Amino acid sequence: MTTAQDSTTRELSELLSIKKIERVLFDYAYYLDMNLPDDLAALFTEDCYVAYGPNFGAEGRKAYRETLDGIGTFFSATSHHVSNVVVEFTDDLRSAKVRSVLYAWHRYTKEGKADGHFFGQYHDEFVFDDASGWRFTRRELRASGVVDFHVKKQIPIGRASA
Repeated sequence: MTTAQDSTTRELSELLSIKKIERVLFDYAYYLDMNLPDDLAALFTEDCYVAYGPNFGAEGRKAYRETLDGIGTFFSATSHHVSNVVVEFTDDLRSAKVRSVLYAWHRYTKEGKADGHFFGQYHDEFVFDDASGWRFTRRELRASGVVDFHVKKQIPIGRASA
């Protein structure tokens, strides 16, 4: 194969992997909105790390699954919108760093509690294995702003100051 063919083959592999990673991102939002915690947890590796705030998250799929136990009783509805997906691969195309933008709306079951809104980003690390495909190994939620959101402390997006 020529160098141009090698480059084209790599680019095609990257494009296919990006689409598969995007599907995992979109499945995450769907499973969360549909209250499917087992399907949600299956998108993560056994040794995953998840941070939804400075002191709120989990290490390992089992611990992460336990944090999802309340989504059916704490929320009566949610809607997660993921966009602006950027994927950076390692040389071997078996791991990637992924950044995406999130808007999330939450309707709480507690009567009289205002709907919560979250504006921010996901910063993820993915790994690929032949048996499971692309899976989250790390997920960090970073906030640009919130309105009546249930998590009181957020990890900032790291915006540069003027």
